[in-house]
Amino acid sequence: MGRNVVDRISFSLHQKDNLAIIGPSGSGKTLLAQALAQKIFYQGQIHYKEGLEKRIEWVEQQHHFKNLQHTQDLYYQQRFNSYDTEETQTVIESLGKTSGKADELFRAMGIEYLKEERLIQLSNGENKKLQLLKAQLGQPSVMILDQPFIGLDKETRAHLQKQIDIITGRGILVILITAPDEIPASITKVLTLESGKLKSLEDREDFEKNYIVKKKIIDKKSIKNDLQKVLKPESPSQNSDTVIEMINVSVQYGNKMILGNINWKVMSGERWLLNGPNGAGKSTLLSLITADNPKAYANEIYLFGKRRGSGESIWDIKKKIGFLSPELHVFFNQPSTCFETVASGLFDTIGLFRQLAQKEIDWVNQWMEFGRIRHLQQKRLYEISTGEQRIVLLVRALVKNPPLLILDEPCQGLDPERQDEFLELINAICLAGNKTMIFVSHYENERPECISHFIKLENGRVKKIK
Repeated sequence: MGRNVVDRISFSLHQKDNLAIIGPSGSGKTLLAQALAQKIFYQGQIHYKEGLEKRIEWVEQQHHFKNLQHTQDLYYQQRFNSYDTEETQTVIESLGKTSGKADELFRAMGIEYLKEERLIQLSNGENKKLQLLKAQLGQPSVMILDQPFIGLDKETRAHLQKQIDIITGRGILVILITAPDEIPASITKVLTLESGKLKSLEDREDFEKNYIVKKKIIDKKSIKNDLQKVLKPESPSQNSDTVIEMINVSVQYGNKMILGNINWKVMSGERWLLNGPNGAGKSTLLSLITADNPKAYANEIYLFGKRRGSGESIWDIKKKIGFLSPELHVFFNQPSTCFETVASGLFDTIGLFRQLAQKEIDWVNQWMEFGRIRHLQQKRLYEISTGEQRIVLLVRALVKNPPLLILDEPCQGLDPERQDEFLELINAICLAGNKTMIFVSHYENERPECISHFIKLENGRVKKIK
């Protein structure tokens, strides 16, 4: 017998009200929003003012798009292969018959330059802006957005908040899932969920007076003790070993320069924070390291002391790297169970396609125990919240105990309490195993304490390094 994930929620909104939905990871926020958007089956009744229910636009957290054959038969590395990107639509093509009505919105949102760009090559921030533009073209009465600010740099978040305020000013009812400290000015009501139940519905002013950021006390000693069970004994790394070296690296697609003259060296045991605005070239830079971008062969890049193109396969490279990114999350095999998802990290595949030996099963179980996700083992990835999915994918990145970790926005979708624990897990792993790490985040408070070095990209070039 199933259980109610969101249970007996009742509330009302009045004319000119706009709603923010908040709550911890797994509390049911997205399911409630999908029910309000008429996207899933639900029990009970949802009443909109007459006519509003016919013009609801749902803006999901992750962006999905089709190729020119109108299928979603895309793969993760496709955005980095110049030939295959031609199989995906441009921004203007994706708008279809509504493209003629879009010029004013393109200008207002400052994204006219995106019109001829391929969808698959847009940055996270550019995709969010396009999602919002498309939703407005539908001339909605109600717009429901799931975590619209996730993965955006500070400037883009501020821009998007202003866009939402403009939309509400047009009389459109806006309902959005967001973090407590990222509620746009035009929101009047705040609904808090906890374990699938309505905890509170408050006026914006009352919420801001009463809200207290909960800080969970992290048991660092317990984490260190648990870590000893899953860290394989390794020969000590030499600090003089070069893990990554890039010499005058450049990447260009057609006339568009993505990276220009990058010089960067990462030594064993260093933990780097990679920073920069959306569209700065961070994902492309990481793809050169993770063996997902064929442009690596046209550049002078050394990984673990060997030059790219000197005979190693992409699997030789990937087995030394634990990787997590928002893009990998989008393309991951959603019907996989959480156990299968974690286990696939042993083989660097997006899904599990082989039988496991008993020692491998035991090893995966130990890592899931360490990540506090053992209870999710048999659940399908699509059945759990986005925040829980992100934790499962982090454990997948760790399960083979690689010498290099590349974690691109790993805290997306996590509530503050889970985020603190998550960062401490990463911190403990890096320090205990002397891991080398590249960590990407747009938030000051989303970085582990072990960070020792900093590099910032801007317009495809190194802006700052220390």
